[in-house]
Amino acid sequence: MNTMLNLDIANCLSSRVGSHGLPDDAIRPDSANGKRAADLTKKLAQTRGTGWERWRELPVNPLRTDHVKPIQKWVAAHKGKFDNMIVLGIGGSALGNIALQSALNTHTWNLLPKDKRNGCPRMFVVDNVDPVYFGAVLQFVLADDPTLERTLFNVVSKSGETAETAAQFMTIRQLLIDRLGEKDHAKHIVAITDPAKGTMRKICDANGYTTFPVPDGVGGRFSVLSPVGLFSAAMCGIDIEALLDGAAEMDAKCTNESIDKNPAALLATVLVELGAKGKVNHVMMPYANQLYLMADWFRQLWAESLGKQHSADGKREVFAGFTPIKALGTTDQHSQVQLYREGPNDKVFGFLEVENFSDGHGNNTIDLEIPKGLGVDALSYLEGASFHTLLNAEKRATEYAFLESQRPNFTIRFPKTDARHIGQFIALWEIVTAYAGLMLGIDAYDQPAVETGKLATFGLMGREGYGEWKDKVESALGQSCREPCCH
Repeated sequence: MNTMLNLDIANCLSSRVGSHGLPDDAIRPDSANGKRAADLTKKLAQTRGTGWERWRELPVNPLRTDHVKPIQKWVAAHKGKFDNMIVLGIGGSALGNIALQSALNTHTWNLLPKDKRNGCPRMFVVDNVDPVYFGAVLQFVLADDPTLERTLFNVVSKSGETAETAAQFMTIRQLLIDRLGEKDHAKHIVAITDPAKGTMRKICDANGYTTFPVPDGVGGRFSVLSPVGLFSAAMCGIDIEALLDGAAEMDAKCTNESIDKNPAALLATVLVELGAKGKVNHVMMPYANQLYLMADWFRQLWAESLGKQHSADGKREVFAGFTPIKALGTTDQHSQVQLYREGPNDKVFGFLEVENFSDGHGNNTIDLEIPKGLGVDALSYLEGASFHTLLNAEKRATEYAFLESQRPNFTIRFPKTDARHIGQFIALWEIVTAYAGLMLGIDAYDQPAVETGKLATFGLMGREGYGEWKDKVESALGQSCREPCCH
């Protein structure tokens, strides 16, 4: 079995989709795109591990060992002690955690008895401050564990000042103190935060909470292979060594200067060049429920990294970026494909295909056979076939339908769904993002547009020193209308 993900971009070329694709020779090593990719590979080799590109070093030593060993030691020492784990975070502090759990543990994980979870806790990731949502999770956990003796809270916040996570943390901290007392509540909080500074660091030091680092130079959307994602994964039995092995394998492959041997350089080139042809919407469509929430992780990475008003030097308005969209095969063949085939031809479709379905730990091949004997001629073609065969036939059929409509598409093929290949997938897209940022001439690591909403929230919530923001919001939006209709 092939041990690496396979990238197939043939359906993005003009020989397949006509004028909506790239010329077949546009991605040869000796083409202008190929030479640019080689130059950018050299540039990324020079900058890796510096500034905001420290994420590139997460799968390799010494940073890897610095993170993994303390996590493994803590998890081993607390094996079987917790029935529930609630992760508090938002954006890059949550999406990767959710994606790893969905991809590598069964969808019914929280419904299984503890022995079927190998002593690992249930996992809840609370990534919003919707009171019904947060309240329902707390209600469930308190019904199961009224004293909270067997519940762990994992708060993920580099600064501790993100309003959503801070509100969640303040709530659970008081809840723990009420039930366990001031002294013992600290045993039930593990924080992933800045190792040296910030509000959360001060709180952790003052209360004696266990902490693991959000490393310097690793932004939230690039942090899933740091303790931000590794701790909760390890707590739920995911092989974090295999996850990092896969990421390291993909990283090594993406150092090749030849575009035809470097999947990140190739994919970035295809997507950026098709973007210049008006294909500015990028649909990720996994044909596996296990991979569906990886598309949520991808959406933040792609949108927040590449959606920029200004060039990297700040001198030009460029309004760069692509809109990431998620879909699920076969579900969305019945809800979105009509638009995708006959609507605006402004999209590139990325299929995720699985060759061998497994339990996420790579231990067993999982499939179901369709029974024989129904005796209905119209359905006889299904008899004796497998669900795996049907699912991938559906993917192949949709791929063909898109080709017929000249809709560019590519496929990333997983030999199987396990930690190693998920690690490869994460590293691939992070490195693709680095290439795409350079190709677009923007800073892929800042997020200036996010700050306005944060500052306005501070003002509306009455934070000292932010009153001007409340005034700005109310001046621009006016008072909220409470009447039964607009007037």
